[in-house]
Amino acid sequence: MGNPTRGGGVEQSSYTTVFGSLDSFDKGGVELVNDDARHYAFSNVFEVASMSKPWEKVAVAKNFEYVLEAVRAEGTSPWRTAAHDEFAVCMDGQVSVELVKLESSPLPADAEGSVALDGDPVGAKMGRVTLSRGHQVLLPAGAAYRFVAAAPSVLMMQTIAGPDTQYRWAEICQTV
Repeated sequence: MGNPTRGGGVEQSSYTTVFGSLDSFDKGGVELVNDDARHYAFSNVFEVASMSKPWEKVAVAKNFEYVLEAVRAEGTSPWRTAAHDEFAVCMDGQVSVELVKLESSPLPADAEGSVALDGDPVGAKMGRVTLSRGHQVLLPAGAAYRFVAAAPSVLMMQTIAGPDTQYRWAEICQTV
């Protein structure tokens, strides 16, 4: 990590942040103090993406109906839509996002999670966003989107759990 230093009578710490990637990551862990590992879940988005097929949506965190999903971005994804806003953060690599404002949504207003669309979406093109590490994009409700990644990359999606959300807690979480 770093070396604590003293300056002006106040102890200051200096730490070096190391960013992981799909090719180089340490899982890390949770250090328990007087507690039980069963009360916690710990996973690593890079490890999850390294074990996933392209475009699988694997939950790495959950809070009520909301999830963070690790997604291995590779090639071109199917078109998707959701009845609610979603966010995608590029954790590694470079991913382009194509957006289309749908003429009509195939989903009821209370649908949860994103769903794949059959074929190309019908509607006005909204543009393209190119994400690199640390960049985030809003995927607005009622829009269709697809991702394009020329090389394996990693996305973290914030969304509501849906029919394509995969739960692999036993495979991905620290248990001891």
